Amino acid sequence: MAVLRITEIFYSLQGETSRAGLPTVFIRLTGCPLRCGYCDTAYAFQGGEAWAVDDILQRVAQWSCPYVCVTGGEPLAQRHVHVLLSALCDAGYNVSLETSGALDIQPVDARVSRIVDIKTPGSGEVQRNLWSNIHHLTAQDEVKFVIVNEDDYQWARHCLDEYAIPQRSPVLFSPVFGLPPAHLAEWILRDQLPVRMQLQLHKLIWGEERGR
Repeated sequence: MAVLRITEIFYSLQGETSRAGLPTVFIRLTGCPLRCGYCDTAYAFQGGEAWAVDDILQRVAQWSCPYVCVTGGEPLAQRHVHVLLSALCDAGYNVSLETSGALDIQPVDARVSRIVDIKTPGSGEVQRNLWSNIHHLTAQDEVKFVIVNEDDYQWARHCLDEYAIPQRSPVLFSPVFGLPPAHLAEWILRDQLPVRMQLQLHKLIWGEERGR
């Protein structure tokens, strides 16, 4: 029986990605091998409760919602996450996975939309990026850069060109808390980057409230 350690399962609006604003069920797995300086879910590093995949599916079904997001922590750090992802797809859900990009995304069920967070120097974890992941990206996936400052922005811009990321998947640029969003917007417009700028919708609505 496949069992995963879960921090929380909750129903909210998707705050990021091209699905922003859609009612979504979130499954937050416990544990993460990274320690990004701006992390806002450090409470998911430890603890959690053991859940069987069948029990997770029963909880998700309570909301009768077609969209499910598996997040963390770092979901791919748990070996049974692939069982969960495939089970959700088999049940007919539109499934997305939020991953740091430090672990191999190739084994993920092809029906899942993978949101891959490429770590910038400002995260403090840039050395953990698994660059081979870029070669596995498809048009249904998305790549996210969390931008701390203009140095991060220029670094991310270089990555777009070096790896031809916009030709593989949609790209998201998100300002970290403390960087005025207008600054990032101006840089993107100045350089005519083929990216989508995003703010964290759930935080604009509910602040830092957990389970939102």
